[in-house]
Amino acid sequence: MNRVLIIDDDRQLGQSFAKILTQEGYSTANAFSGREGIDMVHTFSPSLVVLDIRLPDMSGLEVFTVIHEHFPKLPVIIITAFGSTETAIGAIRQGAYDYIYKPFDVPQMLALIDKGLLAGRCMSTPVAVNPEDGTEFDRDALVGRGSRMLEVYKAIGRVSGTDATVLVRGESGTGKELAARAIYNHSRRAELPFVVINCVAIPETLLESELFGYEKGTFTGAVHRRVGKIEQARGGTVFLDEIGDMPLSIQAKFLRLLQENSIERLGGKEPINVDVRIIAATNRDLEAAVTAGTFREDLYYRLRVVTLDLPPLRERMEDLPILVAYLLRRLAADLGVANPGIHPEAVEKLAAYDWPGNIRELQNVLKKALIFNRGAPLQKEEITLGNGEGHKNGPVAAAGDLSGWVRSRLRSGGQERLFDAAIDEVARLLVGEALEMSGGNRSRAARLLGVSRPTLHAKMEKYRLGAPAEAVWDDESGQPE
Repeated sequence: MNRVLIIDDDRQLGQSFAKILTQEGYSTANAFSGREGIDMVHTFSPSLVVLDIRLPDMSGLEVFTVIHEHFPKLPVIIITAFGSTETAIGAIRQGAYDYIYKPFDVPQMLALIDKGLLAGRCMSTPVAVNPEDGTEFDRDALVGRGSRMLEVYKAIGRVSGTDATVLVRGESGTGKELAARAIYNHSRRAELPFVVINCVAIPETLLESELFGYEKGTFTGAVHRRVGKIEQARGGTVFLDEIGDMPLSIQAKFLRLLQENSIERLGGKEPINVDVRIIAATNRDLEAAVTAGTFREDLYYRLRVVTLDLPPLRERMEDLPILVAYLLRRLAADLGVANPGIHPEAVEKLAAYDWPGNIRELQNVLKKALIFNRGAPLQKEEITLGNGEGHKNGPVAAAGDLSGWVRSRLRSGGQERLFDAAIDEVARLLVGEALEMSGGNRSRAARLLGVSRPTLHAKMEKYRLGAPAEAVWDDESGQPE
């Protein structure tokens, strides 16, 4: 469970917000002074810290400095008043994750906490490269022993020790973010921030300000200066996912970053020097985009200093048995069930499929099979593929599958609390499918299910379900949820 420490001398505010976070599924603790907060970072071991800039015994900036010295990858969100903006920006430059103004909007703060936790996980969870027999399931890993993947590992090893810009190419679901994180983990910037920006997940109208920040008064609602994500990376690595979808209007400013190592905030008049390493990824044909005029040719050549091509799963099927074994171990642990293994005929069925969704699709197929599995090794009949073989795809177009599951349990003599077990199976399937269909947007998933966000979080915690690791935006307002 994610643990959030709130350091704020306003007891009523701190305890009220802790209650909200608890309802959202987080474990929380409160500290009401700087010294108490520093001590609790050691004893509570938080996943993220929310820190007020004004405290009775020492400044929030002093508290942050001490925390950051001992836990440089622990994300810290600064709460500041309008008059303390420059202090908060100073904390950002020293390594804080982000800042928000008091009084803050609760949904905006929850969205910021979600992003901060994701950033902390990306920085703190190393990506294993070619683990022995794919056995490391307690951490993210690039798995495979085929010739194509061995070339990928060699390239990661060669480029990691440099500051060269890297363009990671590959179809959706091939592991581009894992490759980017592996480069970061083995680089000289590994103790500095790793900032993920998805160029598709952020609406075009907000992407420029998200990347570069803005000055006070630049547009209606810009009542204070805002530091952008690139400036926040402060010496670390920026991973731009889906860069092929970056609007032309922003590409010119991004080209300046690559050429001159400087940016300008929206409304700014002076360039700001930044020291960041850029890793970009795309599943688009950039050469065709250049020809079509939707992607700048000069930016294309600046990006492809080093190109890392991740092969689709269908082109490295020799790795399938290792991938299946690795994913089954991880998924079983995530779902809290025993790993049943898999029958050779089921593996043969998997090997005969084309895998348009690559490893992400393979993971989803195995996850669905595990949910309905009865304890024996997975059989080929339990494997749901996109071509319609096996179980039917989709949420509860799986009603026929559920009927078969119930009949099988009843024929076997039933079991203790079968009714509760069936309800849990349906609930786990519903929540998992809603999160997948909403792209990880928890507010949207809750609306699909007709439940509140706290109820959704409680179900996610109960069934150990996570959401996709992308930035989450509200589909109606265009704002962070």
